[in-house]
Amino acid sequence: MAADAGTDNVYDEVEIEDMDYDEDEEKYYYPCPCGDRFEISKELLEEGETIAHCPSCSLRLRVVYDPDEFAPGDDDDEAIPLSTTITPHAKDLSGLFSEVTKRRKNSPLKSFQKYMDADPTIVSLGAGLPHPDTFPFASISATVAEAGTSVANPDAATKVVAVATKKATANVEGLERFLQYGNGRGVPSYIQFAREHTDHVHAPPYEDWDVVASSGNTDALTKAIALFYQSGDTLIVDEWTYPAAIETVRPMGIRLAPVEMDSEGMVPSDLDRLCGTWGGPGNAPRLVYMVPTAQNPTGATMSLTRRRGIYAVAQKYNLVIVEDDPYYYLQLGSYKPLTDVNDPEDRYKDLPGTASLIPSLLSIDTDGRVIRLDSFSKVLAPGLRCGWITAPRYITDKIQFHNETSIQQPAGLSQAIVSKLMNEDWGHAGWGRHLVQTQREYAERRDQFVDICQSHLKGKVEFTVPTAGMFLWFRVLLNEESTKKEGVMREIFESMINNHVLLVPGYMFSPLGQTDEVLDKPYMRAAFSYAAVSSFETAISRLAQALEPFTC
Repeated sequence: MAADAGTDNVYDEVEIEDMDYDEDEEKYYYPCPCGDRFEISKELLEEGETIAHCPSCSLRLRVVYDPDEFAPGDDDDEAIPLSTTITPHAKDLSGLFSEVTKRRKNSPLKSFQKYMDADPTIVSLGAGLPHPDTFPFASISATVAEAGTSVANPDAATKVVAVATKKATANVEGLERFLQYGNGRGVPSYIQFAREHTDHVHAPPYEDWDVVASSGNTDALTKAIALFYQSGDTLIVDEWTYPAAIETVRPMGIRLAPVEMDSEGMVPSDLDRLCGTWGGPGNAPRLVYMVPTAQNPTGATMSLTRRRGIYAVAQKYNLVIVEDDPYYYLQLGSYKPLTDVNDPEDRYKDLPGTASLIPSLLSIDTDGRVIRLDSFSKVLAPGLRCGWITAPRYITDKIQFHNETSIQQPAGLSQAIVSKLMNEDWGHAGWGRHLVQTQREYAERRDQFVDICQSHLKGKVEFTVPTAGMFLWFRVLLNEESTKKEGVMREIFESMINNHVLLVPGYMFSPLGQTDEVLDKPYMRAAFSYAAVSSFETAISRLAQALEPFTC
């Protein structure tokens, strides 16, 4: 018998005794636990093996049979024994939901959309939607670089990405669909790309995962935290963390509990210590927030071993992990000093694209305890405000319901361009070429920036060269006098401003706030992502001058 979609069994082994065969369509059907059904064509079965997908959920069936013993569609064989394996379902962590989330339901009016989607012959007098003929937009278009090239190159080839009203294609809806109200999940073609990409790159190791659209990771983070937390609760974070995350939770009355970091980010043993010795205030933490790749501000990237260590602690204490990963595709490979290569091009031979990325926390999430936040902000443009969240379906459903009463969905114009670009004009292969091009741009920036820092800042700062992202995290090597001086980091900041160079003082990234404990911690964040490469030398020379009175 089919497994119950709500069970928490580690593995569900299903022996399919019979399938319904439709002679007209030449397809076999089998009921899915979600209430819909898998469909398997006769043609695919004749190949001996196939993967059957349910159109309504992310469950998949691996279907295998012996063609010497069973003939698909044979009149004498209406039942075909098949061996099917369904991978694990997510553990049910809904008991950790906040009271608000437990009460959150889908919008009653939005729930009618499923009837219109299922039966295009329905004449709806129920939907209070504006008629698309009143939309003054006949089409939208954008001129974009060919995949793997850059618009910064005046000779680069470009193409026009266009979406027009009432001109849907096989893969992308017409413009009127993108401009209409949605159901909070995202326009189907946009979401389908996110599902396919997530499956290809991360392959979550449980079946009932899904995605839901977000307006970028800041929006996604707010929704993820609101799922589980309310005023008085405590969120686990890195000892240096993303300021927007700090400012998101503070007005909600949520406390922050910092965990020690090293060159790979959050330290599992200190996370274990924090959870194992928790004495309050308030309830024990249920959520840990982290940026595991190119952490902001430190630039630290977790190895696979470190990710597994963090995940093991989360399992031990039943924690939910919010994997905020906007820099995941900006993995740049290791830094090679210019003096160690014969050809500068040798520095960029091993860019990972999507094929050699460090596995994500989602990719090792056998329990369904990772909520992964993805965004196009760092790899297309932040103004698009487009991203997606991956999590077990019962969680993405709750986020969808939240979207329905807040953002609805990302802006339709943005979804239209992104969907057309990703599903048709670039496709997955072109998207991969674009990511390599973007990695190349940031790897060149990092390498030139590090070259200059090593030349001008020797004896003034220490740093670990990042293997991903946009940042260097400097530890200022204060001289003895400066080490004893109260307020020295504010003086250094003023000295930088007087020397016409700006870095962000470390205390601005502290979850403890600007307290005496952190104000004079000798750290600063430098971003190599935005300033012109031609200005790097000037900026670092000015920084060296600003630090001169305070360093060894």
